[in-house]
Amino acid sequence: MNKEEKNTLAAELSQAVKDYAHFYVVDFSGLNAEQTSKLRRECFNKEVKLMVVKNTTFVKALEAVNAEEYADVKGMLKGSSAIMFTNTGNVPAKIVKEMLKSGDKPALKGAYVEQAVYGADQLDVLAAIKSKNELIADVIALLQSPARTVISALTHAAEGKEESETLK
Repeated sequence: MNKEEKNTLAAELSQAVKDYAHFYVVDFSGLNAEQTSKLRRECFNKEVKLMVVKNTTFVKALEAVNAEEYADVKGMLKGSSAIMFTNTGNVPAKIVKEMLKSGDKPALKGAYVEQAVYGADQLDVLAAIKSKNELIADVIALLQSPARTVISALTHAAEGKEESETLK
């Protein structure tokens, strides 16, 4: 790969970092063709962009975007790396957890989710992070709960009054 191609790839990676709110660094070396195909298919189906990159090229891309914000990510970039870009913070973690049920790869090296850096040992934490839509659904359910209680009480009170009137 010549210097111009490397610069083009670094620019593409920089744009991906800007376009996607979260990314995971994983190592999926050692997966056979079937497992790799399954991983790529899962990523595609769940709107996760998977890119195999050279570590130095990805470091250049991160530095082009914001060197200070991504300083801790550089330590994750050893050995072969693939980057999983997503706009839903927990989806790649769920994909990795599912794949790990049948083997020891892909291995999580780390992640940048919700403007924080997570280490390789925090896969369960990452999988448990709620997405924006899940949080909105929780808030709506909490807001509806008191209204449902009032409506239920009024309904039961009205039914009780109707029963007492029919008994007279």
